[in-house]
Amino acid sequence: MKIGIAGTGAVGGYFGGLLKKAGNEVIFFARGKHLNTLKENGLTIESEVEKFNVSGTFTDQYELFSDVDLLLFCVKSTATAQVAEKLRPFLKKECLILTLQNGVDNEEILSTVFGVGRILSAATYIQANVKEPGVVRQMGVFPRLVIGALDSSLKEKVTEISSLLNSANIVTYTSSNIIEMKWKKLIWNVTFNPLTTMIVSPIGAIYDDEGLYHTAKRICIEGIAVARKMGYAIDENYYEEIMAQGQMARNHQTSMLQDKLGGKEIELESICGYLVGKGKQVNVDTPVLETIYRILAFKEKFRKQDRQKVI
Repeated sequence: MKIGIAGTGAVGGYFGGLLKKAGNEVIFFARGKHLNTLKENGLTIESEVEKFNVSGTFTDQYELFSDVDLLLFCVKSTATAQVAEKLRPFLKKECLILTLQNGVDNEEILSTVFGVGRILSAATYIQANVKEPGVVRQMGVFPRLVIGALDSSLKEKVTEISSLLNSANIVTYTSSNIIEMKWKKLIWNVTFNPLTTMIVSPIGAIYDDEGLYHTAKRICIEGIAVARKMGYAIDENYYEEIMAQGQMARNHQTSMLQDKLGGKEIELESICGYLVGKGKQVNVDTPVLETIYRILAFKEKFRKQDRQKVI
């Protein structure tokens, strides 16, 4: 099976690196200085248990993905529609797309572009970052995936790909209700991503301040209320599990914070705006989350203007 990695950042780089190390044929999409370093030195993966380097095809040319059988879609949600449309003319019809992205809205976009019968989704549990161009560092709890399909007819494919991932030392489980799993992951993200981005600190800072801890807890409870009103079977006390999990990731810089520190556009809409919007649709108030969201959206406008000035 030939595998494509659309977005060789922390997530795509880590899982793509393991798949390549296991002997699979892998093609990696990247850009800029990161791409140049990958072409020169290969991809280096650092974790708490090993360090290794893989070579392979590193490119910014979409047409080179024309013969991949499985595409791991790992770009930031802000680029989902754009990258999907650029890949669409080149991907063969048999190619399956597995999204490892944050949020639960990317599946809708990818289904529109490629058709729901080709889309797989993963709840991705990993603490990782791009340490420097060409180097991905994984830390904390050993990563794992939970994967599933939007179309039940892909059940056998889900099992096949799960076996492929597990054979590459990627701990992978399957779910018959993957979107509910993704909602649980979204609630985790919305609890910690916006706050850590606003205070520019790792998750631990939230636990060291009573007011921030209370704010994070309230956001979590609001997210759960929206999910439950939408019909997902998430316990109303699920916030206890989320807050306990956060304690185990005290040193982790959330993906949104990493993007801010790296001068990139943050995934504000997929992580915060989407949930606020769904709350309004189902008549569930999210006052704490919406306040944080509006402040970050205001600040992001000026960050975008600054990025455009540099360009």
